[in-house]
Amino acid sequence: MVDTPGQSTAAFSRRALIATGALGLATAGGVGAAAVGTPASAGGTPARAAAGVTRRVTIYAEALPGNQFGYGLAPGQATVPGPILEIYEGDTLEITLVNTTTQRLSIHPHGVDYSVDSDGAPLNASFNNPGETRTYVWRSHEMVAAAGRRFMPGSAGYWHYHDHAMGDDHGTGGIARGLYGALIVRRRGDILPEKQFTVVFNEMMVNNKMAPNTPMFEANLSQRVEWIAIGHGNLFHTFHLHAHRWADNRTGMLEGPADPSQVIDNKDLNPGSSFGFQVLAGDGVGPGVWMYHCHVQQHSTAGMAGLFLVRNADGSMPPGAEEAIHRFQGHMKAAEDHTAHQ
Repeated sequence: MVDTPGQSTAAFSRRALIATGALGLATAGGVGAAAVGTPASAGGTPARAAAGVTRRVTIYAEALPGNQFGYGLAPGQATVPGPILEIYEGDTLEITLVNTTTQRLSIHPHGVDYSVDSDGAPLNASFNNPGETRTYVWRSHEMVAAAGRRFMPGSAGYWHYHDHAMGDDHGTGGIARGLYGALIVRRRGDILPEKQFTVVFNEMMVNNKMAPNTPMFEANLSQRVEWIAIGHGNLFHTFHLHAHRWADNRTGMLEGPADPSQVIDNKDLNPGSSFGFQVLAGDGVGPGVWMYHCHVQQHSTAGMAGLFLVRNADGSMPPGAEEAIHRFQGHMKAAEDHTAHQ
């Protein structure tokens, strides 16, 4: 990854692209990766970055076992979901996509600016043929004042990216098989998390898996955790997180006592939508094993559920946690067997 102007090259994990000066961890399948970029003090550090830098990254699209496909930041390291891509408002992201597969595919973003040749859609002849390498340029901008004491919104938000060319001109085949990931555009001054989790509801699956094989995300008590929730497929879903809540706005945090944002713990997550929020793990409830799941009852019963393990502050397992994990695995396996025999 190369940053210009005046930005040094920073190391990054295979699952996260983090802006210089930020602290970030990301999980594509439930296991936290190491912090990348220039570390900041944990839990509540404001984001800082130079304005208008260009960040370059190479992403490899690869075939995975089980007829799946994924994006990765190095050869042989593709995951489902793909890496979290993260920039600040005003930055440009140049993605060199290397298609190592035998399928036509692309990468298409939500929430940022791009020209037709970086659309990632066959409509604009913007895709990678098998074995082809292509560069996509995504830009972002800050909020600007408009007439009438109004403002035009900037790019900041919890967005996502996905294939738009495999199987048909809409990328239906690529999305079904795992070609998707999270895209975060931060506003300078945003609070940075200590851990990040990506949850994708895709048809009746979570990250293209069903319980009891869905990701188990982990954090220690009081760690600041960022969730990015993304919807794909054809079905209506909701995202519910047990014992934790967030403000229904851009960041998931209230900006003051007069902030009118509703505080929620359940939100619609439908095809093409995305949102994110931060919580302090176990805040007000303590350590333990908490479920996240789709609250459409038939969906959660069928396997759209996973676990959020909040360990003790020292990283040790809280009482009853192991038993709860085994209970979940056994219960969901029994439900899976019951569904298979219906």
